[in-house]
Amino acid sequence: MTDLLKAIPHQFNHEEQALLRKALEFAAKAHAGQKRKNGEDYIIHPRGAAIILGQIFPDTTTLAATLLHDVYEDTGVSLEDINKNFGEDIAKLVDGVTKLGHVRFRDSKDKFYVENLRKLFFATSEDIRVILIKLADRIHNMRTISHIPKDKQVKVASETLEVYAPIAARLGIGSWKDELEDLSFQIVHPKEYQETKDIQVKELSSRDENVKEMQKYLIHTLKNEGIKFLDISGRVKRLYSLFHKLKKYDGDISKIHDIIALRIITKSTADCYAALGAIHKHFQPVPGRIKDYIATPKPNGYQSIHTTVIGKGGKTFEIQIRTDLMHEEAERGIAAHWFYNEEGKNHPFTRGLQAPWLKELRAWQENVENPEEFLENLKIDFFKNRIFVYTPKGDIKDLPSGATVIDFAFSVHTDLALHMMGARINGKMASIYDELEKEDVVEIIKNKNPVKISPKWQEYAKTNNAKSKIRAFLNEQNRGLIQRVKDMSFPLPKFFRRK
Repeated sequence: MTDLLKAIPHQFNHEEQALLRKALEFAAKAHAGQKRKNGEDYIIHPRGAAIILGQIFPDTTTLAATLLHDVYEDTGVSLEDINKNFGEDIAKLVDGVTKLGHVRFRDSKDKFYVENLRKLFFATSEDIRVILIKLADRIHNMRTISHIPKDKQVKVASETLEVYAPIAARLGIGSWKDELEDLSFQIVHPKEYQETKDIQVKELSSRDENVKEMQKYLIHTLKNEGIKFLDISGRVKRLYSLFHKLKKYDGDISKIHDIIALRIITKSTADCYAALGAIHKHFQPVPGRIKDYIATPKPNGYQSIHTTVIGKGGKTFEIQIRTDLMHEEAERGIAAHWFYNEEGKNHPFTRGLQAPWLKELRAWQENVENPEEFLENLKIDFFKNRIFVYTPKGDIKDLPSGATVIDFAFSVHTDLALHMMGARINGKMASIYDELEKEDVVEIIKNKNPVKISPKWQEYAKTNNAKSKIRAFLNEQNRGLIQRVKDMSFPLPKFFRRK
């Protein structure tokens, strides 16, 4: 128990410690005699999952449920027993994770694949803690996956790469997403993994001294300029992310500026901007490579300033600047928003604090009846790469890659889309059917009166939000036309009349 508490960076009070001790002892007794594939006592797994979850979300109720998450499934203990000993909230979480334990995504062609996805995402939208426990469970299983047969490793890793890593990404939990991707990448695509790793190692060896020198010079520069900071450290781009970047640039590593990034952690937002000014005073910034995600955060809440500068020897470096709280939220994602309020104090779990996409997910999955349509919407709205585009006022919109002006308009406001007659992208006239690129600034040109929606809109819309609304308005237009025809009462020409 002491090791469990030491491994979680949080000070639990006596009551919280008592609950965790009770859950751990209860689980250890229930799993007594059970072994994992590597020969360890089974209790090592739920304990390991609880430590992983505790790193980002040290909520006692959720951690207790994590310790107990396999008890109902794998032992003779009933859900009623858990309810009696730990209360309804923990019992519900254990039940939710148990139900997800039956969900398998081994093959997207399987007839149960879509229905299993619906179960997973319904559980996610109902109570985010269930999916957090499931993700922690999956990370621990992936860390110890070498002890199961190779064919099963590939199935589990493929499922992780296809389903669970994207969920961690959408929840904003960067550390979990990165680990799940890299652990799965090594198993699913071993050849590409090794090739990418070799490129990374070679590039890092050639940059190692430059990075150390740059780090020292940054510390010296900021101190001389009187800029307060807490830490300056290096961050190496993860292998799976590097693999995709290399594909994008046809293997040309010289076009990837963020293979190594230096990260500056400050105490305040003002210090972030002061640090940016000092850096640009002493280093030449690369044009078009400055991203201010503090002023305009990403939809998952990510905040930081990114700038790419040219160091000594002509080497480019990405520098990320953020406060300690922003860094914590980048690592913890949505879990940080649940556990901390604006003042940084603990507050109870609140179901109302849900990410907008979770609310949308729940709404449209309940309305879609066709399984194939559900899967297609999910692939576009959830699993596809995301782009961030801006309104003229600087508001950021999160859309799937391949989204068009139509999708953007509906994401801003339905009324705006219904009055849309054209658009400007980055100040230039554009068609409403044009595909958007990352960081485009989009302005919708409005008509005074509502426009007639063409069926062509549905063809070019990519998001479920836009498609469903277009479909509804087209149906309404058709019903109105039929009614108007019925209401028409005019005499037929003489040659049509019966004699």
